[in-house]
Amino acid sequence: MNERIIELTDITPKDFWGTNDKNLEVIKALYPKLKIVARDTFLKVYGDKETLDEFEVRIQRLANHFIRYNAINTNVIERIIQSGHQELEKMDSRDQILVHGVGGKIVKAMTPNQQKLVDFVKKNDMVFAVGPAGTGKTYTGVALAVKALKEKQVKRIILTRPAVEAGENLGFLPGDMKEKLDPYMQPLYDALRDMLPPSTLEDYITKGIIQIAPLAFMRGRTLDNAFVILDEAQNTTHSQMKMFLTRMGKNAKFIITGDPGQVDLPRKTTSGLKEALLVLKDVEGIGILYLDDKDIVRHILVKRIVAAYKRIENQE
Repeated sequence: MNERIIELTDITPKDFWGTNDKNLEVIKALYPKLKIVARDTFLKVYGDKETLDEFEVRIQRLANHFIRYNAINTNVIERIIQSGHQELEKMDSRDQILVHGVGGKIVKAMTPNQQKLVDFVKKNDMVFAVGPAGTGKTYTGVALAVKALKEKQVKRIILTRPAVEAGENLGFLPGDMKEKLDPYMQPLYDALRDMLPPSTLEDYITKGIIQIAPLAFMRGRTLDNAFVILDEAQNTTHSQMKMFLTRMGKNAKFIITGDPGQVDLPRKTTSGLKEALLVLKDVEGIGILYLDDKDIVRHILVKRIVAAYKRIENQE
């Protein structure tokens, strides 16, 4: 009898094996000729080589399904384990869905320009996504980052934004540095909570697989094997933007998002985003995408508010 040890990475054992190991019992019943022992993310399996080979392929497909959809059940287990190879290949084919989020939420491009952002990121290692509030720039970017992490294209996600609103007042806010800065990072946490189960997100943050930090913390770093998003980039200065862009390491994807119409910098300070869009517009390997009012996917009033302000600004 052969023994094989299989490690299933990036799963949460409690959710994967099910309450009272319900899912594990279903798997065992479908492989009566194997002796299967599960410990955390490790499986110790005993049986003949041919059955072990098939089992390893199927259990990995099951784990991949769990990683992508954040859930499995008896029907999924039976379908993946009992399906023929052609059916499995069809199940593995990718569609337009970026991420299956928490509670079965489907996250995908909602407008033609959001789909362009997805396509731009495939073709370019650095992409600027510029447009008004509510156009899904950050949300789509975070979904692409989570997708890349799940598919092991990168080893970590780094999300950053300038804490401009804090200014000199950080010292007067209660709590330690993390507690002071977290409110400025909240939109990034919100997007991640839609796409990853709480236990997985907490584990990733604890292990540094997902890092959320203010822009100042990027100085001196080289960001390799990472999907990096700079949010609210209109609030960067010339030196901050240049510092950030030159952090790019090997096998990295950078998305820079911002709304040039919502600059919170002091007067007479040039926005690093506005400058970068001019300086880098003809650089090969950098994609620049402009989203507009038609891409707003928030409440219908957001679209009307943006349009109203635009009319006033055009009259000035």
